[in-house]
Amino acid sequence: MPLPLLLFDCDGTLVDSEPLLAEEMAIGLNSVSLPFAASDYLGEFRGTRFRRIVAELQHRYGEIDSERLDHMEHKMRAKLAERLATELTTIPGARESLDALSHFPSAVVSNGPESKIRTALQTTGLTHYFGNRLFSGYTANCWKPEPCLHLHAASIMGYAARDCIAIDDALVGVRAALQAGMTVIHLNRFPDAESTPEGAIMISSMYQLPAVVEQLTHQWRLAAVPQHSTGN
Repeated sequence: MPLPLLLFDCDGTLVDSEPLLAEEMAIGLNSVSLPFAASDYLGEFRGTRFRRIVAELQHRYGEIDSERLDHMEHKMRAKLAERLATELTTIPGARESLDALSHFPSAVVSNGPESKIRTALQTTGLTHYFGNRLFSGYTANCWKPEPCLHLHAASIMGYAARDCIAIDDALVGVRAALQAGMTVIHLNRFPDAESTPEGAIMISSMYQLPAVVEQLTHQWRLAAVPQHSTGN
């Protein structure tokens, strides 16, 4: 039986980019008079596509000129790219998990632009684990929490959804992968503040991931073995 395909989220799962992203979002959004704090991203909006956040804030606080928004987003992403290239670190246990699971087929599935994914992996020295197996919502034109991004990645990699394990820290990604029909491991680093959705497997540290993946794989292989009748 082939090994399952591992689909990793990037921000908050492999790399600790979310604090940097939250800070730059707050600066950018406040500059166009949309009230937003870094804690809002880390709480309410973690893992959500930036334009969806902007749409929700405009619904709450009023419309902003589209050209002004475009200029703000361009400036924000440029500043974020600078910080990612110099300040970014891995999530504890991520590198160790990737080493332990290097014999599994894998890819990155992220709501972020592909350039941001590449910068994150290059800065933290994780590029060689994935090569070009990077799937961005902006490239596929579909974003979590919709299941289409996970399904797109699985299809390109030649796997059915049932043969994939998705690993994600954000609820939008967990729900997307569950809806796609995949086995889902929720990296819940804040269990006191966040509940793991029903149907997902919770871990609180990436150090736990290899054992869970190996156990799941063992269970799948046992289930695939034909059961022969012993009756006369």
